[in-house]
Amino acid sequence: MSNDPLRFPYRNELDLPVVGLEAEFKVFIDEEEIVPEEYWRAPTSFIDRPLLQRTSKSSQLPTGGAVYFDGGVLEVVTPVIEMAPQCTARVVRSLWEQLGFVRDQLDRWEKRNAKRVRLQAYSCHFNISYELERSERNRNRTVQKLALLLAHLLPVPVLVTGANKESTGIGVRPRRERIEITLDFTPDPGLMAATTALIVGIVRDVIGWPSYRVEELEARRIPVVAGVTPGKHATRNGWVTRDFHFPRNPFATHPDERVWPLTDGRTLSMREIALEIATAFRESIRQWSDPFSYRVLFSVLCGETPSLLDLDRRPPAYDDVGREVRWGTTLPELRNFAGAMQDESNESPRRRRADVEEKLAPPWRGEAANRRERVTLPARIERRDAPDRRGRPAGPSSASPRLSRSAYEKVFRQLASGKRLRIGREVLTPVAVRGWYHAIFENARGEERTLSIDQVLQNMSGWRE
Repeated sequence: MSNDPLRFPYRNELDLPVVGLEAEFKVFIDEEEIVPEEYWRAPTSFIDRPLLQRTSKSSQLPTGGAVYFDGGVLEVVTPVIEMAPQCTARVVRSLWEQLGFVRDQLDRWEKRNAKRVRLQAYSCHFNISYELERSERNRNRTVQKLALLLAHLLPVPVLVTGANKESTGIGVRPRRERIEITLDFTPDPGLMAATTALIVGIVRDVIGWPSYRVEELEARRIPVVAGVTPGKHATRNGWVTRDFHFPRNPFATHPDERVWPLTDGRTLSMREIALEIATAFRESIRQWSDPFSYRVLFSVLCGETPSLLDLDRRPPAYDDVGREVRWGTTLPELRNFAGAMQDESNESPRRRRADVEEKLAPPWRGEAANRRERVTLPARIERRDAPDRRGRPAGPSSASPRLSRSAYEKVFRQLASGKRLRIGREVLTPVAVRGWYHAIFENARGEERTLSIDQVLQNMSGWRE
C-alpha cells in the first residue's frame, strides 16, 4: 500500500479482515410512524453536537460508528473491527454504544420539542470479510457459492439463538469482499452477543473450507433438514430462507418439538439440530468470541436459558429499543442467566454471589486495565474439549482481561475526538469520513488529504490535542 496521503483507491484496501454490524429501526413520533429523511432531512437535526460528515443523510458519531437515514428507517452502524479474539464482543459493544448515543440524543430532542420518539427493532446485518486471494478461489469456492451454502447451514442455529415468534426468515447476501447475514434485530445485548458469536464462528470456519458446495454439509456430517431449499433474495443476488421454505413454520413450532426430518434419516428438534451444528463449529466460535457470549450461546442451545422461540410472543422490548439496557437482562423473560452459569455438581461448594457475577460479567466493562495491552491479546481460555454432564461443549474460562478496543475502532474514535493528526511536517484536521476505509483531512493551508484507515493506523502516535 502506498504511503502517499493523496492516494484514494476506490476499492477495499484494508490490511486486515474485519467484522461489522448494522441495525435498522422504524421511527415513531407520538406513536405515528415517520420517514426520518423526510421529517429531519439529516441526523444533525436531532443531534446537538458537531459531527463529521459522511453523506448528506449520514454522520460519523463520536462513539466510532455512524447514523444513517436509509430507505425509510434510521440505521446505526459500527466501525469496521478487525478479526481477533473477542472481536464478536467488541462489535456488539460498539453497536450498542452507537445506539446509546443516538437514544440519548433523541431523549434530549424529546425534551426540547415536547414529543416522544421510539425506535422499533427492524433488522440487523452481520458483515464479515471474505478475503481469499484470487489464486485460492475456484468454481467451487466463490462468494456466491459461499452464500448459498450458508443459507442452508445458518437458519436453524440462528433461529434458535436469535429469532422470535414474528420473525420470517434469514438472508445471506454475497458482497464484493464480504458476506452479509440479515435477520431481525435482537433488543437484548447479551443474546445479540451470543448470536454474533455463533454467526461469525460458523462463517469464518466455512470460509476456510476447500469447497463451498452444499454437498459438503453431509460429507462433514453436519445435520441438514430435509426438504429445505432457500429462495432467491430480492437484492444483490443473495439467498433467503423463510418460514415457507421449511416443511412447517419453524417460528410457530416449539424448539424442543421433535418433528424435523434430517437428510441422514433422523428426526430431531430444532434445538437439538442447532446444538449439533454449533458444537461442530465450537472451536471457531470460541476463537472469535468471549467467555460470556460463548456461555450464553450454549446455555440457550442446551435449554438452560430460554430461546425467544420458547416465549409465547415477541417481547415488547422490540418496540422501544434503547431506553434501558442491562447487559444480558434487557428482556425480563430471559433473566435466568445466573442459574444457567452455576456449577451443577453436588460435590462443589455453594458458589458465592461474586463468583456467579464474575461468570456472568460481560466483557464490555471498559478497556483493559493495561492501556498498552496489544489489541489482539487473547483471553486466557481454558482449552477443555470434553463435553460437560449435559453434553454441552466446555467453554472458555471466565478469567479474561477486560475488553480492549480494536485497532480500527480506535482510529474512528480518534477521528471524532476533535484532535489533529501530525504526519511528517503536516498537521491535519479530520473533516469527513468517506465509507469505512478512508478519512478526509485538511492541512493548515486548507488543502484536502485523503488517508486510508490503515494509513491513519500507521500514524496513531501523531494525534495531538
